[in-house]
Amino acid sequence: MEDDAPVIYGLEFQARALTPQTAETDAIRFLVGTQSLKYDNQIHIIDFDDENNIINKNVLLHQAGEIWHISASPADRGVLATCYNRTSDSKVLTCAAVWRMPKELESGSHESPDDSSSTAQTLELLCHLDNTAHGNMACVVWEPMGDGKKIISLADNHILLWDLQESSSQAVLASSASLEGKGQLKFTSGRWSPHHNCTQVATANDTTLRGWDTRSMSQIYCIENAHGQLVRDLDFNPNKQYYLASCGDDCKVKFWDTRNVSEPVKTLEEHSHWVWNVRYNHSHDQLVLTGSSDSRVILSNMVSISSEPFGHLVDDDDISDQEDHRSEENTPCKRRITISVFTGMDLSVLGPGCWPSAHGPSTDWSQG
Repeated sequence: MEDDAPVIYGLEFQARALTPQTAETDAIRFLVGTQSLKYDNQIHIIDFDDENNIINKNVLLHQAGEIWHISASPADRGVLATCYNRTSDSKVLTCAAVWRMPKELESGSHESPDDSSSTAQTLELLCHLDNTAHGNMACVVWEPMGDGKKIISLADNHILLWDLQESSSQAVLASSASLEGKGQLKFTSGRWSPHHNCTQVATANDTTLRGWDTRSMSQIYCIENAHGQLVRDLDFNPNKQYYLASCGDDCKVKFWDTRNVSEPVKTLEEHSHWVWNVRYNHSHDQLVLTGSSDSRVILSNMVSISSEPFGHLVDDDDISDQEDHRSEENTPCKRRITISVFTGMDLSVLGPGCWPSAHGPSTDWSQG
């Protein structure tokens, strides 16, 4: 890989929420949400010009509270959802809402990051996802191939399917399901599968992974003790319909075939602390990006379990230089290559692994 100089964009406040603008397929654009207890929080719209290696930005005010999760509509560039904290009766609640950015900002910005003269605009609230009876929101997930009218939210031990109506100005709870068992079970993460006509969702709670059929909101598979400690994140392979990646506090990244969940297909142990995020590249599923609070973001080439197990993204000379020469790793079915390791990140590297919807595998964004 070329060692291009990294482009750095500074935020005024701490940030733990990052997403690509999913509906944008022509430009490399990200949305970043901030966390501040004293000041109005912000959503930064960041455009990366990969030809000139420069960044442009716009800033929107998110006055509802500090942002813990952000996701963009797959169908409308101007619509996004956030999970945020607010205080009510001396209690902190995590809520969720759907917003629209100003029309003129949907297609990006030409404002330099150094330009602080412009006044930040405010997001338009479209609707709240009412979680009064369900608890704190963990995340909001959009139906990946839909018209932007179906979303799922995870609130404590509830999985909630919403229909957005009237230009997303109203959210109607279509169906729901709950975790049942001993203790206080809570969802930590979820991902909507792009396969099976978008009828399956995977969730994580504690050390367990579960699959759900959105038509009946019933459980279709369960991987108990998928990780030795808390599962932080998961992602579906965009090209292989049964393959799922997960990561957690046991410092491991695991790859599963949901047709046979007795053991993982592959396990990576490259990180030395909690792994917060795992993401497949949208176009080249052998590329997997992971981020950890060991201050490292790692890009791996998982070619042996990809949709093109005999394809090559790197030269054979690179393979011989980079690959671990242990005998078990040299067999074709085991081969895995670490392409890049990005170090020196802040301990809260919680938003890596966001591949933009445009430009294939060349760009990733990590947040430190």
